[in-house]
Amino acid sequence: MEIVTRQMNSGAARDELPDLVARAAYGHERTVIAKRGRPLAALISMDELRLLDRLIEEHRDRADAEAADRVMADDSDEIVPFERTTKRTAG
Repeated sequence: MEIVTRQMNSGAARDELPDLVARAAYGHERTVIAKRGRPLAALISMDELRLLDRLIEEHRDRADAEAADRVMADDSDEIVPFERTTKRTAG
């Protein structure tokens, strides 16, 4: 399936919104909405949004796992016995 992406200024997108929504929903066309030539937002299908959300979540999970691996691999941390954590000093 060929992915079609077009860019429109916000005024034209507002005028054509019902058509753009249908094209995104049923034709899987993407529309980048710009103001003064600067891209600001994108109109995509719900399928693409779900995919994007899943990819972002997987990326975050991978980053969290890598951070945990780095912490677990750090041998410089001191192991403190539980008894030492609950001992209060008199004073």
